[in-house]
Amino acid sequence: MRKLVALIFVFGLTIYFGHDLLAQGADAVVEEAKGFQLVKKYFIDGGWQFMSFVLAALILGLAFSIERIITLNIATANTDKLMSNVDDHLKSGDISGAMEVCKSTPGPTASVLYEGLRNVKNGPDAVEKAIISYGSVQMGLLEKGLIWIALFIALAPMLGFMGTVIGMIGAFDSIEASGDLSPTVVAKDIKVALLTTVFGLVVAIILQIFYNYIVSKIDSITQKMEESSFGLVDLLASYNIFNRD
Repeated sequence: MRKLVALIFVFGLTIYFGHDLLAQGADAVVEEAKGFQLVKKYFIDGGWQFMSFVLAALILGLAFSIERIITLNIATANTDKLMSNVDDHLKSGDISGAMEVCKSTPGPTASVLYEGLRNVKNGPDAVEKAIISYGSVQMGLLEKGLIWIALFIALAPMLGFMGTVIGMIGAFDSIEASGDLSPTVVAKDIKVALLTTVFGLVVAIILQIFYNYIVSKIDSITQKMEESSFGLVDLLASYNIFNRD
């Protein structure tokens, strides 16, 4: 009997709080919809003709950012596993097998190691030179598109500030035309000026976050690439690969 009462009590609490949570969730959805409508309203109030340039900067910046993030995630490889597989082949002097491991592994680290192994017969200096040269090429590929993201980060607030200046000019034109310094005369133009600045700064902040994440990702890949390159040279020297025919 006690268990039945307890189950009924728990069931009642679940219904009560579940209904409350559902109500809160519905309120959150409504608030989110209202928030979107508010942003849309401010976008239009800021002058959609000019604000479209700020929106275009956001869309293009996000497109470049997402492309870089996807590319860098694909380029990220398990370097510890890669070096372990290369080590297994180099122990027996199987350079071709080590090259196949690098060739079948995606990412810039494997490509750099492959170039280093391809020049083993030319001596340690040739290996180091190949690693440095091809490493620079891979760095250029990793950083591809960053200049455009940086451009849109700088461009968005500049467009916002330009909208601010245009809005203030409109405010002074209204004052000149009416001959009155009433707040109702200049309020609309000043509102446009402030809204363009806000949207420009918001776009710049969003893209800056993506930019910093991408740069940190590139730094991480570069560090692993350098560590693996030094590790390869050490493995080749420790197994005396350079002195083999």
